[in-house]
Amino acid sequence: MTTATQCVPCSQGTGVLDQAQIDDGLTNLPGWAQRESTIFKRYEFKGFAKATQMANLVAWHSDKMGHHADISFGWGYCEVVYTSHEAGGLTENDFLCAIRLESLLD
Repeated sequence: MTTATQCVPCSQGTGVLDQAQIDDGLTNLPGWAQRESTIFKRYEFKGFAKATQMANLVAWHSDKMGHHADISFGWGYCEVVYTSHEAGGLTENDFLCAIRLESLLD
């Protein structure tokens, strides 16, 4: 899908991906799924501390990438959601961030 290594700032003119592009992008992201105009993954842990560590990793990664995820977490889970609010849907930035996040976890 993308060969970019860093997210580019979105604007209202940024093109959103069509459904075929979204489906293609998800084939490279096991465990990720689409929910309306977002992609998300729920990570499961045994305890609160690990879930908090994951949320902090996502926050750090989002800051480095310049594209911020929506993060929710609690005892035993951390859910990461990407969308490009400014563009009004999913863009390559969302998939790039998800791919890079997964590479940090390998």
